[in-house]
Amino acid sequence: DEVVAAVAAHRPDVVLMDVRMRRVDGVAATRALGELEKPPPVLILTTFDEDDTLWGALDAGAAGFVLKDASAEDLIAATRAVSAGAAWLDPKVASRVLTAFRTYVRPRVAELAKVDQLTDREHEVLGHIARGATNPEIAARLIVSEATVKTHVGAIFAKLGVRDRAASIVFAYDHGLVDLHPEGEAG
Repeated sequence: DEVVAAVAAHRPDVVLMDVRMRRVDGVAATRALGELEKPPPVLILTTFDEDDTLWGALDAGAAGFVLKDASAEDLIAATRAVSAGAAWLDPKVASRVLTAFRTYVRPRVAELAKVDQLTDREHEVLGHIARGATNPEIAARLIVSEATVKTHVGAIFAKLGVRDRAASIVFAYDHGLVDLHPEGEAG
């Protein structure tokens, strides 16, 4: 509350925030500052480079992360960059951010590209599969033949890279493709 009140009163161009202070949790304060009408960018300045600290600060909305052993030149450059609306990561933690991107984000993008291959009808069929409908039930709901449904199911499996209905259901839920209670159905 002290940090938010001080920032609201003084309207700084940038806030340098320590993560661990006596009375204030810097990550929580960063998150609270983000709720202001016009929040200033926050540059985390800390001795702690653990993953929990890094990810917590970035998730809270920090625009930059600098370790306290950074040179004066790097600290000035980071402050200027963040103040100008850019982001800044201390080189000592940047490689971990890149590794996380390669490990988690890139595969997710590849998975989402699979979703983009599905036609609207295939999305619809996948939704019915995910809600437990059989091929005859799907055919009746969509007013198509069971053979047409089987064709759609095969195309879905091929495009998503899955082998069976169970795997397609898991994929659909993992990627937010399923509305458990679509319009017109009770739930």
